Amino acid sequence: ILIVDDEKINTEAVKELLSVLGYRVLAVKSGREAIEEYKEHFNEIQLVILDMIMPDMSGRETLEKLLELNKNVKVLLSSGYSMNGEASTLLKLGCKGFIQKPFRIEELTRKIREVLDK
Repeated sequence: ILIVDDEKINTEAVKELLSVLGYRVLAVKSGREAIEEYKEHFNEIQLVILDMIMPDMSGRETLEKLLELNKNVKVLLSSGYSMNGEASTLLKLGCKGFIQKPFRIEELTRKIREVLDK
């Protein structure tokens, strides 16, 4: 699982929780880093948890680049904003799911399973 979030505290907490649950996790803080990690670990990354709002490259730009690399990439969109506007646009573009921050670990693991099973 590749976590993309510019808020380090979110990234570290989610990474630790998912590691405890048995997932292998990579974490980056920008869209550009996400693209590089995805290129490098393409065969190992089964899911990308993508923050929608980041400073250098938006969630939309990152999603578009990931889809260029792999049209079947599984992306779970994560945002503090509700599922309207940009979030629903990204789902139409190819995100496989959405989770609103802050989320509980049970909710995150359920969403991860849903997306991986698609």
